[in-house]
Amino acid sequence: MRDLYEIIGVETGATDNEIKKAYRKIAMKYHPDKNPGDTEAERKFKEAAEAYSVLSDEQKRRQYDQFGHAGVGLGDAPGGAGFHGNMSMEDIFSSFGDIFGGDFDPFGGIFGGRSRRRRVKKARDLKVTLKLDYVDIVKGTDKTIKIKRHETCGTCSGSGAQLGTMPTSCRHCDGTGQLRQMSQSFFGQSVVVKECPVCNGSGDVIENPCKTCGGNGIQRKTVEIKVKVPAGVAEGNYMTLNRQGNKGPKGYESGDLIIFFEEKDHPVFTRNGEDLITEVQIQFYQAALGLTIEMPTLEGKAKLKIPAGIQAGQVLRMRGKGFPKVRGSSRGDQLVRVHVQTPQSLSRKQKKLLEELLSLNGQSEPIFKRVELD
Repeated sequence: MRDLYEIIGVETGATDNEIKKAYRKIAMKYHPDKNPGDTEAERKFKEAAEAYSVLSDEQKRRQYDQFGHAGVGLGDAPGGAGFHGNMSMEDIFSSFGDIFGGDFDPFGGIFGGRSRRRRVKKARDLKVTLKLDYVDIVKGTDKTIKIKRHETCGTCSGSGAQLGTMPTSCRHCDGTGQLRQMSQSFFGQSVVVKECPVCNGSGDVIENPCKTCGGNGIQRKTVEIKVKVPAGVAEGNYMTLNRQGNKGPKGYESGDLIIFFEEKDHPVFTRNGEDLITEVQIQFYQAALGLTIEMPTLEGKAKLKIPAGIQAGQVLRMRGKGFPKVRGSSRGDQLVRVHVQTPQSLSRKQKKLLEELLSLNGQSEPIFKRVELD
């Protein structure tokens, strides 16, 4: 899947204004009114709109920069249909019609009088927390979560009308949900569209509301959602699944599902960025002689050589045994702090051996050092 910045034709660090100008240029070039019947032009038009919908939104852009396509529900991520599959032409015009500076579709006066579409109302987003253990994070994982959200009413199938009845067409707007007014602009003649105040943009009036949903066409249900968690996510990161939140009444676009990640405590490791930190305790004679141990990692055990003469508090580094970066091929390290344990009681034989060692080395004087405070 192509990089969103590449689709728009800007660098990763482009400003909002640069992104807007680049998108405007592409939209003008591939607009369907300028390229009637050209399916490739329509594909590029939709692709650019998908990219702009992410890069023009500060929150979504930040997620994309951090997690890639999965972070904004595009491509193979559950809840995302990928480019030019999740946005209809109606969505594009209603969402981005005003990018050209007016309250109308800027192409209306240029390519054949297309009126500006009304903005689609959006149902409320849902926010949930997903707890992950370190093994899930280091490899990435697929999770299935249960959430409660507003779904289409099963009794009236979303119509809002009582069984045996039907909504009637709104007379105020002739069932369109819109009131239109002609206006003249720099681009030519256009149509300003406003929402009908009687039917609230639905085009229908419900005289006998459904008893299950009260006429709004939705009810609260428990559903299962599949989540593809990228490897390397951290506490406080989140991802958005487009249109996987609450369903809305007729005429509403579904809200998004925003998933915040939390990390479960690990019995051995502590996380510091992409690195893992742990501690190993060894005996003082092992510290003097050195040894090789089987060290636990998040992907099984690995050999760690502790050199002879290691000092208490010294840190050994196991490269590439930490967490992967979300966007990139590199990994953090596993840092092992060595704790040298001094025995509190000795057998007669142990004491005798240590006394012999002391006599060989001689009595050394204590060394005093100044402590620097942070």
